[in-house]
Amino acid sequence: MPGTLLLDCEGLSKLYRKDRAVIALVQAASEEGIRVATSAMTTLEADYERVHPARIRWVLSRVDVHDVTRVVTDHAATLLRTHRLHGHKYAIDAALAAIARAAPPPVTLLTSDPEDLKLLCGPTVEVLKV
Repeated sequence: MPGTLLLDCEGLSKLYRKDRAVIALVQAASEEGIRVATSAMTTLEADYERVHPARIRWVLSRVDVHDVTRVVTDHAATLLRTHRLHGHKYAIDAALAAIARAAPPPVTLLTSDPEDLKLLCGPTVEVLKV
C-alpha cells in the first residue's frame, strides 16, 4: 500500500465544507492509491454546523474511519504520559497520533495544530498544517 493520509478535526471539517485545497489533496491521494483516513473520535469532533447530514455520510463513506479501540487508547495514553500532556485537552489528538503511528507508511497528517501533533506523532509521520 502506498501510504496513508490522515485528517484531523480541521481537515475533516474542511472536507465536509468543500474546501478546495483539502478536496484537491484528498482526491490526489485517492488517485495515487493512498488511503485517506481519520479516527471515529475525530468524526465527533469535526464541525457539523451548517453541513447537511447527507454530505457528512457521503464524505465518511469515502474515508477509512478507524475505531478507537483499547489498543489505540493504550498507545495514546502512553504518548500522553511520555510527553506529560493531559488527556482532558489532548485525548483525541493522542488517539489520532496512535493511529498515525500504526498506519501503513508513508503517513501524512493534515491538521490545524501541527505543533502538538508533531510532538505526539514523532518523526515517522509528516504533519502538515491545513
